[in-house]
Amino acid sequence: MTAPLDVLVVGAGPTGLALATQLRVHATRFRILDRSLDRAHESRALAIQPRTLEALAGFGVTDELVDRGNPTMRLRMHLPRRVVQMPLFDIGLADTAYPFLLFLSQAETEDVLSEHVAAQGVVIERGTELVQLEPKGSYVSCRLRRRDGEEETVDARYVVGCDGAHSTVRTQAGIDFEGSAYPQVFLLADLEVDGLEPGSVHAYMTGTGILLFFPLGSPATWRMLAMRPPGTPDTEVKLGLLQEIVDAYTTDRLVLRDPAWMTDFRLHNRGATRYRSGPFFLAGDAAHIHSPVGAQGMNTGIQDALNLGWKLAVVCQGAAPEELLETYEAERAPVGRSVLRFTDRAFTIATSRNPALRLARTQLAPRLVPLALRATGMRGRLFRTVSELGIHYRHSPASSTGPRSSKRGPRAGDRLPDLPRGLQARIAGRGYHLLLSGPPDLWPDERLAPVLRGRADLVSVHRLNEESPWPDVAQGLVRPDGYLGYVAHGTHVEGLCVYLDRWLPTT
Repeated sequence: MTAPLDVLVVGAGPTGLALATQLRVHATRFRILDRSLDRAHESRALAIQPRTLEALAGFGVTDELVDRGNPTMRLRMHLPRRVVQMPLFDIGLADTAYPFLLFLSQAETEDVLSEHVAAQGVVIERGTELVQLEPKGSYVSCRLRRRDGEEETVDARYVVGCDGAHSTVRTQAGIDFEGSAYPQVFLLADLEVDGLEPGSVHAYMTGTGILLFFPLGSPATWRMLAMRPPGTPDTEVKLGLLQEIVDAYTTDRLVLRDPAWMTDFRLHNRGATRYRSGPFFLAGDAAHIHSPVGAQGMNTGIQDALNLGWKLAVVCQGAAPEELLETYEAERAPVGRSVLRFTDRAFTIATSRNPALRLARTQLAPRLVPLALRATGMRGRLFRTVSELGIHYRHSPASSTGPRSSKRGPRAGDRLPDLPRGLQARIAGRGYHLLLSGPPDLWPDERLAPVLRGRADLVSVHRLNEESPWPDVAQGLVRPDGYLGYVAHGTHVEGLCVYLDRWLPTT
């Protein structure tokens, strides 16, 4: 009898591919399948946030993403009588190697991730759908069906639904998906635009709504996003309709041509009531869907996967207790809820036909936003929120502070900053990384012996000397996803041993 898989990954979009990438690094026994015969070739999501670039850098794919993308750093707001141009990210962020929003179509992102997992020997089983899940004691019986009708039953310890808004895993796990659809209908197109200055995001602010153009490069130069005007017949999206909207929204002489893709759609704001039910987990759009405001969706999904993947791996290897898997929902569900709130508020302001909000959008915002964004500090706070660099897990059960606490430097649950520059690359290998700051003679091997006993192959030690994110003598244990699980100041390691005995016990 064939031994059960460790993990069955359902869905091979960016979230599923990111999960497969991490599971492969940790030598986990898994399969990944997708009902579609091919990856996405439309742009769909169109930007990658700095935190996602950081998180993927350790797998060796970020350089390729950056090479293919467009790190646009300016916004042009087209107002009734003037154009306001604002640099968004010239704020000197010293703690990341990627202080920009990278414009890159989802098609390109999926292509890079697909090529990477294929190079690592992972086969994406396309044209295969999940039909039924049946828990049976210590594993789940999963019935699969291929496009030709042939069926197969696979056993797996865990099943992760990365299968989108209509998730089969979520439905069969009995997890509710609460929320509603917005009333507006949106039009989306990837096309060429004559008369639009390249290298910037263009926003046209009107009483009806907002017309947006984002620089893409591939499969077309521009992504256009606009609301279908009220009263417009619900007919097939054609270039003529898009041109009519552009002519109505702006006095600029913009000419649309050569569309690579056009569609209309409704947006939803929905979230799963749970991210886990027994052996079933949800990630990405299967757990949360919302408006594209702030380019949060794909990025949040990828980071869901990278939070979950290493936890599944070490639990399946027997190196960590089952309790570690409970921290996935504890850490990621608050992030998902925050994204839903943020995108809902921003979307409502941008699209509402309420007279007060229309006034704020067309009269107040054009005057106040440029003034506010002239302040580097304001831009920095906004960027840190949107870029997802500010996400932390300080309240997670898996985040612990030692007996000597300090507010200087990163804290337990924080992302490890890339400060000094190159620190993140230094600890990019698999497993946990123990960072020790202070003179080397404070950290003799005999002091670390109880920490590493039975864990030498799971914990790498880095003596940072003067180049450290902490200004004093400190110890920080970095998890495989780049977040600090434990931080203490001073040289006593008893607290660190207690933390490791709970989350990474020796065998």
